Amino acid sequence: MPATSLHRKSPMPNNPTHLPLIITGAAGWLGRALSSHVAHNADGLGVSQLIALVRDSEEQALLQSSLPKDNNLDLRILIGDVTNTPDIDRLFASSSGAFDLVHTAGIIHPKKIADLFAVNETATKNVMQRALHRGARRVVHISSNSPFGNNPHTQDTFRADEPFNPYLAYGASKMGGEIAVQESVSQGLNAVIVRPPWFYGPFQPARQTTFFSMVKSGKFPVFGDGAQRRSMVFIDNLVDGVCRARAWEGEPGRGWWIADTQAYRVSEIVETVGRALTDEGHTVKKNRLRLPHLLGQVAETADGFIQRTGRYVQQVHVLGEMNKTIACDISSATHDLGYVPAVSLYEGMRRSIRWCAQQGIEL
Repeated sequence: MPATSLHRKSPMPNNPTHLPLIITGAAGWLGRALSSHVAHNADGLGVSQLIALVRDSEEQALLQSSLPKDNNLDLRILIGDVTNTPDIDRLFASSSGAFDLVHTAGIIHPKKIADLFAVNETATKNVMQRALHRGARRVVHISSNSPFGNNPHTQDTFRADEPFNPYLAYGASKMGGEIAVQESVSQGLNAVIVRPPWFYGPFQPARQTTFFSMVKSGKFPVFGDGAQRRSMVFIDNLVDGVCRARAWEGEPGRGWWIADTQAYRVSEIVETVGRALTDEGHTVKKNRLRLPHLLGQVAETADGFIQRTGRYVQQVHVLGEMNKTIACDISSATHDLGYVPAVSLYEGMRRSIRWCAQQGIEL
């Protein structure tokens, strides 16, 4: 696969002395994109060895297929589970001396609610504590917008210093992860937090393919007039933000929103995706599926009830969230990290659609 291209508008901060980089969740969406970028740019990023944690042999093969074949980078792909303490001990024992860590491992759509807290909170706490005691030079933890909930109205935008207001169980579990990071920071860990909203791009899972298919068929659910705003981020832009956070030399414990410059109306997102699909040769039906806000409220109520029983139904959860505004301000990341998103929504969607075509994925 060709190298991911990150045309940066701002120069990357000085990179450290070459050190091993550990990536958890390396076969996930962000994990694969980040691992691929590191493998193609290891020297410039100051990475001497890439140690990637995946869950099983299937993920190991998936990650291996995403990495360049003609690369001299010292690569180790380890099989293990972040919820299994011996696996985490073995992961950190694989590196001697100082190292960096990007903790991308997480779960969004679980089989049961308990899985959210096992992975996003408890495992994060264990990973951070071991990173602290094993002498990590720098840690980047990947969080989410969900610890901060939804914006109270369509014109509100989350700032860098928002208080926690978690949205349902996923938000609570990711909040627990952030708290675990801050506890380790208070004990001396040099860790920072990256908070991406809805992202898109190569290595996407099936749920994003479904999104494209629904827009193509004119059946993506838009609540009301689609005035809800959503922050989004192309995967290459997110990888750039993560690498910049790793190069941060300021105060530990900081957190940044990494997203596009502005949030988009849901109606604008649907229109842009439809245009990108059309320009990539697809026949796109006009989106006519308009739903009343009341239906979103009913779905949210049902989602909350289902989650209180310990269960999780992805379709109900997604529907209950689609009438919400989730918008964030990236000015802190631009000021501190020099982060400027290089790929626009339209161009990012076109690249995503092309990637699907290259993989033989039907939309």
